[in-house]
Amino acid sequence: MPWDLLGILAIVCAVLCAVGFYKFVYFLSIGYGFAVAGGGIAVFIMALVVGTEAPLWVLLVQAALFLAYGIRLSGFLLVREIKNAAYRKTLKEATGNEKKMPFFVLFTIWVCVAILYTAQVSPMLFRVTNNTTGVILPVIGFAVSVFGLILESIADNQKSAQKKENPDMVATKGLYKMCRCPNYLGEIIFWTGVFVSGINTYSTVGQWITAIIAYICIVFIMFNGAQRLEKRQMARYGDNKEYNDYANKTPIIIPLLPIYHLNKQ
Repeated sequence: MPWDLLGILAIVCAVLCAVGFYKFVYFLSIGYGFAVAGGGIAVFIMALVVGTEAPLWVLLVQAALFLAYGIRLSGFLLVREIKNAAYRKTLKEATGNEKKMPFFVLFTIWVCVAILYTAQVSPMLFRVTNNTTGVILPVIGFAVSVFGLILESIADNQKSAQKKENPDMVATKGLYKMCRCPNYLGEIIFWTGVFVSGINTYSTVGQWITAIIAYICIVFIMFNGAQRLEKRQMARYGDNKEYNDYANKTPIIIPLLPIYHLNKQ
């Protein structure tokens, strides 16, 4: 394992997601986008400094994908929070962030997410340190990631437009016809592409474990997020027949997979 370079990457991710000390939910949202974007740039700079046999254009494309991902995510969340008073109210109700969390708790969250974000970006770093020259799997992975990023972006925009049109109902049109959380699906697809892009570069058990755990964690986080979202929606729309009809017939996160609810009934 390239512990020295991983350490540098971890420091970059930790610094960029430290915005969570201002508002702890930012550890998992705005700080997440900052860390991924900054991590990708940091790895590309490392490649230029230490040298690598890996094609620079491959590293440049991956860095650009991480940058695009981070800018889109953090930018979208910042604009939504600044402009949307209803969303700010929902965020406070969901996180209880008006209560000041103990520093030790904040510090623990910070360390954990910094490690996770480092692991998520690590396939790109492993390509640098392992001098991997193959390009077929990276190209396939990049294509998958681009699809996921586009899907997530369209889903977020469609949700914002539909909530603006009808604040008293969840989004049900467009991509939301195929599943109730297409933005989370796009997130999973993006990181699936990142994992796939590194399959030809993982050379040690430690590298495989790091990449696999990072991927499993993001999938778990997305399903957990969908579960928490469903709980909030049930509290708000549980007596709404239109919502219940929609929720009972639309898969929650994976299209065609008949999993409609994640909360215990």
